[in-house]
Amino acid sequence: MKYVELDDIRIAFNECGISDAPTLLLLHGNSESKALFEAYQVQHFANFHTFALDSRQHGDSISNDSSLSIELMADDVIGFCERLNIRRTYVIGYSDGGNVALFLAKKCPCVFEKAVAISPNYLASGLINRYIWQIKPLWALLKLLQWAGFPLRRRIMLLELMLNDIGLTDNDLRGINTRMLILYAQHDVIKEEHFRRMAALIPNVELLKISGCSHFSILQDMEAIAAMQNFFNS
Repeated sequence: MKYVELDDIRIAFNECGISDAPTLLLLHGNSESKALFEAYQVQHFANFHTFALDSRQHGDSISNDSSLSIELMADDVIGFCERLNIRRTYVIGYSDGGNVALFLAKKCPCVFEKAVAISPNYLASGLINRYIWQIKPLWALLKLLQWAGFPLRRRIMLLELMLNDIGLTDNDLRGINTRMLILYAQHDVIKEEHFRRMAALIPNVELLKISGCSHFSILQDMEAIAAMQNFFNS
């Protein structure tokens, strides 16, 4: 494990692969960490120079935050690339990491040449209803417990990432120039029509549904892995 120091965050990351190979950034989802991508670094994408990052308020990264946003996480990734002099790279982002990938594609298409977004959603309404119904009561309970003095700020901020739109508009998506692949699971927590809406808005995007898996197992699905490998090699 290594660290990169930015103004208000110490980003933890795992680096793997040959330094002169194509660069690939790996961005995990909500409440997860860089450990999610161990098999990607040592097996599935071993021919890349990979960097698996811990997002702000996740894993071994260190920051003191009163609020959290997907755009802030994307700015951390951009700062990470600037600090390590990464001028061109590919990206795989899963779940909230996929939302970060949308921001990266919008903000810096010259740096992020190709991006895979796995099960992203730019609108909170893209979540299936029963998942929202599970999150909202938990959020309300944690807010009440925080008011009573329990140290729950981090957990509340992570839930709020799922309850709020990420901050990209339809016009923002229409302005994305990075070549993108959006993957989603047959049994996803995001509505299928939401994926289709994003694919209709983003130019130069491929949309692929992976059968027989869920939002939580798609990263290990060999069809999904093969689709990403083909996307980067094409």
